[in-house]
Amino acid sequence: TPLHGSFHGPRWRMEPGDLFIPIDSIEEEATLTCDAKGTPSPQYRWSLNGTLINLGLDRRRRLSGGNLIISSLDRYQDVGMYQCMAYNTVGAILSRRASLQFAYLDHFKVHTRSAVSVREGQGVVLLCGSPTSSGDLTYAWIFNEYPYFVQQDNRRFVSQQTGNLYIAKVEPSDVGNYTCVVMNSITKGKVQSSPTSLILRTDGVMGEYEPKIEVNFPDNVPAAKGSTVTLECFALGNPVPEITWRRANGVPFPSKVKMKYSNAVLEIPSFQQDDTGGYECVAENKMGKNTVTGRLAFYGTPQWVQTMKDTALAIEERLYWECRANGRPKPSYTWLKNGQQLLSEVNYRIHVEDGVLSVSALTLSDAGMYQCVAENKHGVIYLAAELMVLALLKAKTGTTVTLECKPQAYPIASILWKKGNLPIHTNDRITLSPDGTLRLANVSKSDAGSYTCFARNRFGMSSTTGRLLVTDPTRIIQGPVDTEIIVGESIVLPCQVTSDPVLDVSFSWAFNGQLIAKGDGHFEFRTAGDLMIRNIQLYHAGKYICVVDTDVESLSAVAVLIVKGPPSPPDSVTVEEVTDSTAQLAWSPGRDNGSPITNYLIQTRTPFTVGWQRVNTVPEIIDGNTLTATVVDLNAWVEYDFRVLAKNSVGVGEPSPVSVKTRTEDAVPDAVPGDVGGGGGSRYELVITWEPVPEELQNGESFGYIIAFRAFGEASWTHVATSAPGASRYVYRNDSIAPFSPFHVKVGTYNSKGQGPFSPVVTIYSAETEPSEKPAGVRARSVSASEIEVNWQALSFIPERVLGYEVAYWEDDTKPETMGKVRVPWNQTSATVSGLAGNTQYFLTVSAFNTAGTSPFLPAINVTTKKPPPSQPPMNVGWNLMGSQLSVYWEPVVAMESESEVLGYQVSFTFSVYTSGQTNTAASLRVNCLNSFIFNKTISIAALPGVTMKFNFQASMKTKFITFNGVRS
Repeated sequence: TPLHGSFHGPRWRMEPGDLFIPIDSIEEEATLTCDAKGTPSPQYRWSLNGTLINLGLDRRRRLSGGNLIISSLDRYQDVGMYQCMAYNTVGAILSRRASLQFAYLDHFKVHTRSAVSVREGQGVVLLCGSPTSSGDLTYAWIFNEYPYFVQQDNRRFVSQQTGNLYIAKVEPSDVGNYTCVVMNSITKGKVQSSPTSLILRTDGVMGEYEPKIEVNFPDNVPAAKGSTVTLECFALGNPVPEITWRRANGVPFPSKVKMKYSNAVLEIPSFQQDDTGGYECVAENKMGKNTVTGRLAFYGTPQWVQTMKDTALAIEERLYWECRANGRPKPSYTWLKNGQQLLSEVNYRIHVEDGVLSVSALTLSDAGMYQCVAENKHGVIYLAAELMVLALLKAKTGTTVTLECKPQAYPIASILWKKGNLPIHTNDRITLSPDGTLRLANVSKSDAGSYTCFARNRFGMSSTTGRLLVTDPTRIIQGPVDTEIIVGESIVLPCQVTSDPVLDVSFSWAFNGQLIAKGDGHFEFRTAGDLMIRNIQLYHAGKYICVVDTDVESLSAVAVLIVKGPPSPPDSVTVEEVTDSTAQLAWSPGRDNGSPITNYLIQTRTPFTVGWQRVNTVPEIIDGNTLTATVVDLNAWVEYDFRVLAKNSVGVGEPSPVSVKTRTEDAVPDAVPGDVGGGGGSRYELVITWEPVPEELQNGESFGYIIAFRAFGEASWTHVATSAPGASRYVYRNDSIAPFSPFHVKVGTYNSKGQGPFSPVVTIYSAETEPSEKPAGVRARSVSASEIEVNWQALSFIPERVLGYEVAYWEDDTKPETMGKVRVPWNQTSATVSGLAGNTQYFLTVSAFNTAGTSPFLPAINVTTKKPPPSQPPMNVGWNLMGSQLSVYWEPVVAMESESEVLGYQVSFTFSVYTSGQTNTAASLRVNCLNSFIFNKTISIAALPGVTMKFNFQASMKTKFITFNGVRS
């Protein structure tokens, strides 16, 4: 292996440039330059449109040094993109791409052009019709004969974009022959079209008309940085239009902007980012104006802003190169190695992305020439750098290093070692073995450097070079420490090191002897080696080890993590002694999870509860050392589930498994029925009601109710029992019960253990009888098409109670079941029946009612509802204002036969007043108007049948307007 520095990869001295060759120079030679330096001297290859040129088979193309010389140029075979490659034993680089084009201008097709006939005052466009060409063209027009050229002014314009001649307004002096002249700015050749005759029509003069823009610019014009941008705008019109320009953002033009040819051309030299945006051309005459708009968009070829340098790295080290370029649009990047595109590897040892190249764990085969290529649609640039990869040995200070040198040689070679360019001499720390191995003991920073082994025999010499890197020891400056933490919290275990900058340091963590893998949801590897544990669980308690690995050593640091949490569930909950209101429980403790159990909680559940409920116990507070307790205040004869929860300083833990279902002993009922009452029902009945006792309070089997009642003045109670535990009503019937007479009532309970308490005594009334009398003086009248008003005389001095009156009504007397009903209280003697059909006969009757029913109905009376109002509004409403009098008129409405007759009209209007002076008064309307205030007032006035209505307005204010029926005056 030669010493580092003896070979160098190619570097460009000269790259090919674009060529534009006039077609009449086709017999001459064309030279594309290519020259590079390097050690050994580079060789060259050329490609055309991406295909390698085989110079051995091509007699027209040859190399001179690195230059490509093309003779007997061919217009069709030689055009395209050329690229040069320079290469030597180190690597290869590509040049920029260079185009070869031919400039030419063909002749116009020979044909007679038709005459163009126009009226005087009309605009005209004469078409040039350019021949095929390559290269920039310029245009001019000959008038009648050479050398008389059309002079451009505000009326005539020759477009350098289209080549056409535009005359905004033809005058008699324009009559004649016009010839288009085209010149190629590269070949300098000229061609002329056939002449076009312009003649005037004799059928009149063209009238004046607004501008018609015939020459404009695209909606979006790309412009390169630093270039000269030219925009054209010209219009036909009579009178001759005036052309003006402006920017869409209103910013004035800078002084560098020039207007030419009567403003038909806008020229912006040295185009910059500030010149981008919208531009407008306005063509205007007295008949009108027209506008065209477009945007100038800035673009730029790529330019380097960040480059990479030649780099020498050792085996296993990491390469990181980044290149950046400006450009509009933003450039894309590719990477080349020795002229071939470089792609990312599947294992990401080589990764290419957006101007960045990274190669990890370098090998000798990674050495070579690299190029970063930045490209957008306007250009491409290349940047080259060389990567040298050296054999490398790293060692920590204070250790012993062995460098081997075992050449294949016969006769046996003699060995010489050099550090840099100086021979190495042995001493008590440096020894050289007969087989050529060099051993350095207790190395220090001064031992670092390049070591070369030279092997020589009589046939020659060979050498190999390696590099020794001596590093400082790595130390853990902040490692994890023993920590207590509560479950659910998060923690960062630190592992910070100080190490030699040349070392690659890697971190790994082990938990209870197992390596922690990336992707575990609770663990997150932070930068610089720290480990974060999120949402810690109890199972995360244990030993954590941070392992630090470098190229030369391995270190570790250990910490124990204690995780505290609420206690685990107690176990083995048993119920030992049960009475009608107590149960004795025992259980075994669960784990305390790092914090001692402070006390226990007991919960219970029955078929009658929603979820689990806290219960009272003896002792009231159960400390963490007590494993038994008595639950009190239970209901008799109810099945209970029990569970136990433990509590410590962290919180309450999960509940224990549920105990076996346990029923308490039965007992005499101690609950009384609630809400005892009653009344109502049928004649000769006493109805007694109560709120049933919930099942969980019935205390035993065979539960039922004892109903006791007695009439006012009686001493003894009548008792009746019912064995239905869900009963809530009892009816006592006896023909001797007087209507609506008072009774004392109470309800008690019993079960198989005995009789429970009675409820408090309440007073209720027996059933009453319906009213025996009916109201008199019933009369009714229709008040509208949908309402009937009914009146009657109130009942008085009857033995039965009257709660109110009921009006029944129906439409068909043969079908009274279709009736509707309206009820009113006892102190009311009239009712309104609404929601009826218009012009319809209804039958009505009135009766009194109470809880027992209604009195006999009166014979029915009948009433017919009124006809509905007219459905048509007044038509053709109009008004007239004369002085202070406003007259309103309309067409009369004629009611249909099924509608009621017209009795009058209602006129409504909104009176709006705007004032700007002091406070004023509208005398007739009494409307107070504040200063600068709009006051709206709607007024409705009934009018007798007729067609007009007049209003008088008197006001001491100035009225700005009056609004009536939406019409403003």
